[in-house]
Amino acid sequence: MVIQQSIYAQQQWTDLPTKGSVGKDVHSQLVLIFGAKNHIADLGLRSQIRARYPQADLVFASTAGEIFDNQVLDHTLCTIAITFANTPTRCVISNIRDYPSSYAMGQCLFQRLDQPDLNSIFLVSDGTLVNGSDLIAGLNAENKKGVPISGGLAGDGDHFANTLVGLNDHVETGKVVAVGFYGDALKVYHSSLGGWDEFGRDRIITKSDKNVLYELDGKNALDLYKEYLGPFSAELPGSALLFPISIKTAESEQKLVRTILTIDETQKSMTFAGNMPEGATVRLMKANFDKLTEASAESARQIMQYANHRNLELAILISCVGRKLVLQARTEEEVWAAKNILGENPAIAGFYSYGELSPYTPSGRCELHNQTMTITGFCEKC
Repeated sequence: MVIQQSIYAQQQWTDLPTKGSVGKDVHSQLVLIFGAKNHIADLGLRSQIRARYPQADLVFASTAGEIFDNQVLDHTLCTIAITFANTPTRCVISNIRDYPSSYAMGQCLFQRLDQPDLNSIFLVSDGTLVNGSDLIAGLNAENKKGVPISGGLAGDGDHFANTLVGLNDHVETGKVVAVGFYGDALKVYHSSLGGWDEFGRDRIITKSDKNVLYELDGKNALDLYKEYLGPFSAELPGSALLFPISIKTAESEQKLVRTILTIDETQKSMTFAGNMPEGATVRLMKANFDKLTEASAESARQIMQYANHRNLELAILISCVGRKLVLQARTEEEVWAAKNILGENPAIAGFYSYGELSPYTPSGRCELHNQTMTITGFCEKC
């Protein structure tokens, strides 16, 4: 595997040393491009990338911050150009406007990639128009063989207006791009951890509509949430990033974390970045800076354990915009913590997202996560 990383900042490109070697004439087959929305929308920049990688599939996603090696950056554009030694890839793109639901789009994406030798899937999705929970449910419904799926929802900084995702010349809102990897040469490992503290007692969701929550234990959910928050309730919805909610459903292997996006004082409801099904058990959570950073390190440890401590070649880190807004000046600490465990061998890249996609365990089904550090590790040598 050959990996070439570059960053566009302050109107100039900077390249990291190339990692790996498969021969003299290397033509990258896949380029992941994570960057600020204005850079992703820039036709001139996209043309420059195409000129650098004429034969590659270019996969674009806007972000809420970029991860480049051990740095957390804003207002940049990062590229990860990959040449596999023995792993064919195929990219497909869909627009939510062409489907009756995010679930149906997820089903179609998997069907278009499905082949007997499908190894794994990495995808990036629009972060505002696509329902991430339903998208993953559709993918999982078609994934009869348990093919590992990971990725993330695109971001728009802390604006939450709209996001951009694209493949080659098709970059716009509402898009999802899925990359299929084929054959048995590639090994892919996943891990996703949060590090938030739970408090208060368990409550049952008694009224909801997809990702909109109305009642807990038969009582108004927003009023209960405000009661827990105390003085922080005056700062809603911004303070909700400090107090996400854990959720346990009958279908999920472990508890998931859900971020509150907006509140509606008229309807007395809360809208989350993921579905909140009736009957699920929820509990309030709060930030613990040290535990957030340690969760990032532990996510990296799990990756290394799954890989049996062999050298990874590429690690894609996708963390939540909520963690970035909570950690603020300490955000880079969670990237450093992961890099210290992963070591110097793998190329490290990624972004801050509006949702993370990953199984909990190597053989588990994919889930939508919020407020986690999610790592996908790739290796053709393992």
